[in-house]
Amino acid sequence: SFLSIAIGQETPYKAVVVTDGHQALETVTHVLVDLLLLDYTLPTMNGIELYDQLHAMPGLEATPAIIFTASLVKHQDVIEQRKIIGLGKPIELDELLSTIERLIA
Repeated sequence: SFLSIAIGQETPYKAVVVTDGHQALETVTHVLVDLLLLDYTLPTMNGIELYDQLHAMPGLEATPAIIFTASLVKHQDVIEQRKIIGLGKPIELDELLSTIERLIA
């Protein structure tokens, strides 16, 4: 995906891309994760539901997260309650990269 390529080229980090929440839950059982990049709109569950399930897993309780949504204002309260960074769509690459650096550098 565009984001994983950009992250790989512009940062020292590697992005692991999954297509739905269930695949994400499976992937984190065998991949060390430093940051969660979540889309609010996912096929099997929304990004907030996925975030809640991931943060309930041992070792991921304090993992920072960024969530993308086209309806940032609509979901702002839920995002802020969980201390997730919310970024609007379309995604501004410079804003994303600086946010990644701030959260995990």
